Amino acid sequence: MKHPFDPLIKHHLLIGLLLAVWIFVFLYFTEPLDVNEFNDNDKLVYLPGYAILGGFCYLLFLPIQSFLFNKSQKKWTVINEIIFLAIFSIITITIARSYYLYIIMIDEPNPYTLGYMLKSIFLPAITTILPIIIIARFAFGKYHEKHLEDQKIEIKGKGNYEGLRLQLNDLISIQSSDNYIEVFYMCDNSLKKTLIRNKLSVIDKEFSELLRAHRSYLFNPYHFQQWKTENGKLFVVLNHAIEVPISKTYQSAIKAAINSTTN
Repeated sequence: MKHPFDPLIKHHLLIGLLLAVWIFVFLYFTEPLDVNEFNDNDKLVYLPGYAILGGFCYLLFLPIQSFLFNKSQKKWTVINEIIFLAIFSIITITIARSYYLYIIMIDEPNPYTLGYMLKSIFLPAITTILPIIIIARFAFGKYHEKHLEDQKIEIKGKGNYEGLRLQLNDLISIQSSDNYIEVFYMCDNSLKKTLIRNKLSVIDKEFSELLRAHRSYLFNPYHFQQWKTENGKLFVVLNHAIEVPISKTYQSAIKAAINSTTN
């Protein structure tokens, strides 16, 4: 099952910061274990350490998140989300336990056992912290999906149910084919082709970002790879080895446009 996902690091930095603040507030006011024996100065010395560790652990696992995202062909699922949160929880508890033993209790005898800490502080803390993370990640994921949806262009057809919505940068080229156009584009990291009943001239007028290369071709300069000359004819080679012929009428304009986008 698909789960909303936001790949933007700046949003995850914000989640990490909010997490650190929430951990500090939780510990400061609930005073689990011996926190109530700390004076105000001790609280301000030791409790921020837990908060910083919590935020750091969240950011530490962003590479794992990226790995899972790429391994799943840039699709984030509920299973991916559960794996991420489970690993985050286990490692965060381990590091927090180490902080307790080797920083807070370094010169103190008889520290609390791991079992007691799990029951009295870690599990209660996780049950209050995880919902915050889950809600924040879900909200940012939904926001990112809406932003992407708003950025999509629509190539319309003449029929009521014809058309294609996609990101501009996913569109590679469009070729005229009788009373239809063949749209070549990326979807789920694969090359796709859709036949739509429309005229190339209509699409050319509607989307100025596309370059007219030939009376039968439009292409997206974002996917430019290299020039190619064959039998005296000039071509542009795009992603997925798509070759588009360049007529002499458009050569100067195409070269100027390509140079401006690649420099």
